[in-house]
Amino acid sequence: MNAVEIEEAASELAAAPFDPAEFPFAFLTAFDNKATTVNRLRTQSLNKSDVAGGVLQARNIHLAVCAEGLVRETMAALRASPKTAANKVKILLATDGVTLEAEDLVSDEPPIVCNYPDFAEHFGFFLPLAGISTVRAIKNNPIDIKATGRLNKLYVELLKDNPEWATKARRHEMNQFMARLIFCFFAEDTGIFLNHLFTKTIEQMSDSQSGNTHEVLHELFRAMDTKIEDRKAANFRPWADAFPYVNGGLFTGSTDCPHFSRIARSYLLRAAELNWQEINPDIFGSMIQAVADDEERGELGMHYTSVPNILKVLNPLFLNDLREQLEAAGDNLRKLRNLRKRLSAIRVFDPACGSGNFLVIAYREMRQIEHEIVRRSGDAPKSVIPLANFYGIEIKGFAAEIARLALLIAEFQCDVRLISQKEARLNVLPLHKTGQIHIGNALRLDWLKVCPPVKKAAVEHDLGGPNGRLLLEDNGLSADSEAETYICGNPPYKGSQDQTPDQKDDLEIAYKGRINSTKSADYVAGWFICGRDYVLRTQAKFAFVTTNSINQGRQVSLIWPSILGTELEIIFGVPSFLWRNLAAKKAAVTVSIVAVGKRSTGPKHLFVGDLVQRADYIGPYLVPNSDAVVEPRRELLSPIGRMEFGSMPNDGGGLLLSTFEAAQLQKSDLNAQQYLRKFIGSNDSISGEFRYCLWIKDGQVAEARKNATIASRIQLVRQHREKSDRPTTKALASVPYAFGEIRHRETRSMLIPRHSSEDRPYLPFEIVGPDVVIADSAISLSGFDWVDVAIFASRMHLIWIATVCGKIKTDFRYSNTLGWNTFPVPKLISNDKIDLSRCAKDILLAREAHFPATIAELYDPEEMPEDLIAAHQRNDEALERIYIGRRFRNDTERLEKLFDLYTKMTTDKAPKKPAKKGAT
Repeated sequence: MNAVEIEEAASELAAAPFDPAEFPFAFLTAFDNKATTVNRLRTQSLNKSDVAGGVLQARNIHLAVCAEGLVRETMAALRASPKTAANKVKILLATDGVTLEAEDLVSDEPPIVCNYPDFAEHFGFFLPLAGISTVRAIKNNPIDIKATGRLNKLYVELLKDNPEWATKARRHEMNQFMARLIFCFFAEDTGIFLNHLFTKTIEQMSDSQSGNTHEVLHELFRAMDTKIEDRKAANFRPWADAFPYVNGGLFTGSTDCPHFSRIARSYLLRAAELNWQEINPDIFGSMIQAVADDEERGELGMHYTSVPNILKVLNPLFLNDLREQLEAAGDNLRKLRNLRKRLSAIRVFDPACGSGNFLVIAYREMRQIEHEIVRRSGDAPKSVIPLANFYGIEIKGFAAEIARLALLIAEFQCDVRLISQKEARLNVLPLHKTGQIHIGNALRLDWLKVCPPVKKAAVEHDLGGPNGRLLLEDNGLSADSEAETYICGNPPYKGSQDQTPDQKDDLEIAYKGRINSTKSADYVAGWFICGRDYVLRTQAKFAFVTTNSINQGRQVSLIWPSILGTELEIIFGVPSFLWRNLAAKKAAVTVSIVAVGKRSTGPKHLFVGDLVQRADYIGPYLVPNSDAVVEPRRELLSPIGRMEFGSMPNDGGGLLLSTFEAAQLQKSDLNAQQYLRKFIGSNDSISGEFRYCLWIKDGQVAEARKNATIASRIQLVRQHREKSDRPTTKALASVPYAFGEIRHRETRSMLIPRHSSEDRPYLPFEIVGPDVVIADSAISLSGFDWVDVAIFASRMHLIWIATVCGKIKTDFRYSNTLGWNTFPVPKLISNDKIDLSRCAKDILLAREAHFPATIAELYDPEEMPEDLIAAHQRNDEALERIYIGRRFRNDTERLEKLFDLYTKMTTDKAPKKPAKKGAT
């Protein structure tokens, strides 16, 4: 269930007669618990409650139904229950069918105390029970999700009855029609239309039986697009003539409306019942965008980018500077007016704007700063920040319509809050030009044509006071200088494997041949190169949210030299963090934020959690004071053991056997044991499993063929290789008893998975004996030294791998040439080697103490044994003291040191150029 469906289910439960015996199970069902789970709770197999009338679901909720008037006492019993803490309960709930109380035990949300029928109004409070993470705005304001659900029902019903409106030719009209309805709902609940004029007109003038609703709406929309002085000639019906002139582009164009069935008309009126003045444009826009998107409709109510995440982009890009200037201005009238003039000229441009979240938040924050200026200066309160200064590009027509509408709603709400309700109503109609949102493909449009640079003089506004227009020169704000432009947003990520052919073409067009190939580049990289081209020709800066993969692995050397060149630099960055929407069940994306501008001598900043680190410059790995780009190496940079891939069968399955097949072979022929070896790959080593392989040496072939099973498997391998189109594979048909690529060494080896989960606190590895064949899905370090184990098992190495090797989806992608051969290790003295060897052995001994636990179990981040944690931490301390004489404070400091050492070591090992003839 999505959030909209849960809201509907909770509303139905709250409206139904209260059934004390059934309520706990109906409540759990409403919040997306499976029927099997609820039934097991009914039979007490999962219910661990020790409170009368209670039901306890571990790691979720402890709720109880009580006699009337005993809700408070029951809440106290739930709170005091030892079962509540033991089962890590998140939420407590008690009700008697008259009142309901609930408490969140894991957040700072205030408790709920309400009449029982009203609990559905607080459904956002309970969404974590359904695996949906929420933000305070959702919990306190369910109107956005309710509105989304009701509009979605209306939209689907209209398309069902009007299939021609679903065609590509008319989809834009349908989307504009929905945007007009949303504005009308909002207008009548905020007093823009008086006395609920819109809903009353629909109720009175349309007939559910005759199906004339579309005719009434057509007449209303036509009136809203006609100036008052032109009304007489237009010959409007009196009930339509009562509507004000709106226009502003929203009602321009066709006024055709889809036909309404009786059901569709009822959905329209149900949507109008909501209190639309409570809409949050920053939340509502992204939710309602899903109404018109077939792919996203199943996730209604889950597409929301939190305001704090958006501010991680906007604050360091330009808002913090504005606030600092405001603080510095104090009550100085000249400085305050100059700052207001600066605000009036700033343009914000989101070239992947969706439903306008970034633009809405930027506008709202700028208005708040302007309000403080007005308060101190006493100047006219009417805002000088025009919506026309907010630009966007969006490929989906409906999202673009919603972005424009969201900006209008945001402006009106700011006017109400910061000026007055009366002034807001006077200022709003007719609608003026809203945000300049262009519909199109951002990677194929010229951004300079979408948002052309302008002079500050082109955005003059009256600031109030006799000298309001004469204060441009202070602080370098010349009327002839270029207006500030800040580019921001959250473009689509899409790795190379997920891109459509058209999207691959988009990247080719955007890069214009400036890199060898765009085939392995993330789609988001296109916005970076387009941003580069814009910034080079203007004074703009850009900051984008991006998958952290473009700051890791091979993409760094692929794209960043072409983005930065010699003219641009990274001005701030936010290294990897989780960017979540409302759905906790959907994997959160690990992202970075990267901002780019022209080179300057000013400080650069890295934001890591709550810390801000200043730097002279920031490299493409988002490491301070290092611009190193790591390239794969065939040779080792440090004196450590050599890794190589495991052995590849290339056998069509002929040389590999399950444990059952191997047992059957040995049972039928005791002599076959000598031809079998354990075969272990990446997943096998992590999960504690293994297979077998046939390992036949040249001198054993004739004897091995005497076994019919082995002979048939060898024949299968021969046939597989003979059918191959690759000459090297065809040649291997002459040795069908042997692996295609043999890298096995008859010695003890480290087995390193090439892919492993990022959730583990350390990289997984396994020690295997000389009789184990390591698969090519893994990497082998044969004849290792214990120092190699200590280095590999360290936090230092994990951070290096996570950065320079990158990831595939959310898994670490280990590379020996890019991650191990490049790993910088300081010169080790004898005592260092002794300490590290002891630490490595302690890690293995701690693992052995928990036999037969698998690597997956041992390195589960929530269940990792204390003695194993301690062994790894001793290893980390021993290694990190070799680097800097102490433990590192954080991963940023670790990377800074590693890149600094890498740069020094690669410089020292670079081949010396021969001296010129005659030089001394």
